[in-house]
Amino acid sequence: MIRILLIPLILCFSLLPSYSAIKGGVNYKLPIDYTKLNQTELETKADFYYKPALNSKQLDENMTSALNLYSMLSNAYPENQIYALRLGKLYDVLGKDRYAKGQYYRAMGLDQSKPEPYYYLGNYFYKREEYRKALKFYLKAYDRGYSNHPQTIEKINTIYRKFGDSKRV
Repeated sequence: MIRILLIPLILCFSLLPSYSAIKGGVNYKLPIDYTKLNQTELETKADFYYKPALNSKQLDENMTSALNLYSMLSNAYPENQIYALRLGKLYDVLGKDRYAKGQYYRAMGLDQSKPEPYYYLGNYFYKREEYRKALKFYLKAYDRGYSNHPQTIEKINTIYRKFGDSKRV
């Protein structure tokens, strides 16, 4: 008899939604005082890990260290375009397309007169065989100061050859 009453009672309580007084979750946004960080020291460490990270092309100690250090530098000095470009390049090497493109566009927004973000975006799209977009960014880099940059000129000519436009090569 008790079992017969217990079964419907358990079913009723198990179907009711649960509520709590406090919303669960973890807040990861910890306030960090970046004024205590030494920019040149962090830059030196980040540069030390950067080239080996680009060569490794996998998430190893060099890549992790370079990403962490450039992320800290980028947060501490958000107006510095070089940090955004380096983060974009590291994400690009890892195949994190969304993050790479986001960093390149962020760098472009920081100073639109410099050719580097356009060149890196051109490389990004060229690598993914989106040649029209790549050409657009290579030409912008060319107009902003990379007119004597041999890699930019070579990529522009290669894209024109792919399009069959021999007049512009």
